[in-house]
Amino acid sequence: MKGRFETATAAATRRHGRAVNPLRRVVGVVLVALASTTGAAAAPKPLTSHLVAVKPIAAPNGVGDLCRRYDWACANPAGSRIAAGNVLALAKAVNAAVNAKVREVSDRRQYGREDVWALPTARGGDCEDFALAKKKQLIEAGVPPTSLLIATVLDRRRNPHAVLVLRTATGDYVLDNLTNRILPWQETGYSFLRMQNPKAPRLWDAILAGGIFARS
Repeated sequence: MKGRFETATAAATRRHGRAVNPLRRVVGVVLVALASTTGAAAAPKPLTSHLVAVKPIAAPNGVGDLCRRYDWACANPAGSRIAAGNVLALAKAVNAAVNAKVREVSDRRQYGREDVWALPTARGGDCEDFALAKKKQLIEAGVPPTSLLIATVLDRRRNPHAVLVLRTATGDYVLDNLTNRILPWQETGYSFLRMQNPKAPRLWDAILAGGIFARS
């Protein structure tokens, strides 16, 4: 099982030989975590409306002191000041606004190094930075931090990527800098690797759902 996913990761690397996204090294760590789970946990799972944690896992390398720099990024108060029926509309507006305002720029180009998780600067930001900006704006608008979870994924081309997951009573929805559409997670075609723990956002969980994990 471990070999199968290591082979898939190697193949993805060969297909995308351009500049390496700093999230790429996340992939191997999470796939190894998959191999160490029980057979039941590692088997393809039916897609549910909410993403389900497989096991605790280390945070992505770039997270570092994120929780100290941005206490709201890892806060966990419950309760919402936004009516449930308005949350998706608000999320769609914030997603589109941030996507339109922020220019995409790599950490290497902006900071001269990889794996810098931060709010976008005047120059722009990369996918994690987009996710942080959206999380901050939605928290300020009254959405509880426990409903706004940053996740790392493989996109449809198996490129490492980061998104913001909006957790609602009816399901998990994805805010993505690659599109202004907000989709249920299972409709993105993404392979979800790990995500902030909703009860303790300072901690992260392996998810291992959708995409390559949904295949037999």
